[in-house]
Amino acid sequence: MQDPIGIPACFSSGERPADDSAAVTRSGQSVFMSVYRTKVADQCRLITITWCKNLLVHGLSVSVEGPEGESQYTCKVELKPWYFWRKQGSKRFVVEGKAVDVFWDLKAAKFNGETEPSSEYYVAVVCDEEVVLLLGDLKKDAYRKTGCRPTLIDPILVSRKEHVFGKKKFSTRVKFHEKGRFHEISIECKNRTTTIGIALGGGVEPEMEIRIDGHMVLHVKHLQWKFRGNESIHMNKLRVEVYWDVHDWLFSPGLRHALFIFKPTILSSPSKSSSPLFSSSSTPKTLLSSQTQSYSSLEGLNAGGGSSEFSLFLYAWKVE
Repeated sequence: MQDPIGIPACFSSGERPADDSAAVTRSGQSVFMSVYRTKVADQCRLITITWCKNLLVHGLSVSVEGPEGESQYTCKVELKPWYFWRKQGSKRFVVEGKAVDVFWDLKAAKFNGETEPSSEYYVAVVCDEEVVLLLGDLKKDAYRKTGCRPTLIDPILVSRKEHVFGKKKFSTRVKFHEKGRFHEISIECKNRTTTIGIALGGGVEPEMEIRIDGHMVLHVKHLQWKFRGNESIHMNKLRVEVYWDVHDWLFSPGLRHALFIFKPTILSSPSKSSSPLFSSSSTPKTLLSSQTQSYSSLEGLNAGGGSSEFSLFLYAWKVE
């Protein structure tokens, strides 16, 4: 089962983005994509911030949504050790007659081994003398450099896509809402030795565990039969819908990825004090049929464009 991903080619010299999984698998690069909704050029548009990392370089790509939802305006930066001057700069492009400037300062950015920086940097998008999107902790430096005022409309983080590689275990850190704290998510796929499955699978059955902040919130046994599904996880005042599709891990040859989606919803009524910190339950109506749904169906859960709810898309590439 093939799944077009559409990853900007952060490391290529050409201007044409890669539109399939080969862009990820050939270089073995980690990719983090964050999509924000804000006002740009008199319209509500999506801005995609992409951080890429492979063995040689870090890459940054900033894309602004064009007419009919197309990402036609892109600024790319390659952070190679011998390209010091590219770690700070700006670029301008025109979005439907309006000038849009992208400013960045990554000279002292601290990555701490990760794909995206954690501190000592800024990336700013400016339009109509307003900073419509500002990332990083050097906010004062960004406003001084751009000479522009903050926007009156706060940008909304719509979704985040991450591509991670591993053998059995995959992990990431995420905020389920803007004012919340970071949560550690880990996914582990392993084989369980059985005594009744020797004739069918050589005595082992695949199973999957998902943990949040060290607590196991989901345990899927008989993964060869339950390779697609969804469950609800309750975390205090949050409900997180978890969707998974690991079909290609089990049944497709070569390097293939599984897809996990974490979609939080803030509960309207406060949780009871007696309720556990974490709990999980299967949703009454299964949204993902193991016979008919595919990766495109999973991604379609957040394709409406009008929803402000945040979703995490985690592509886990299993390396043998």
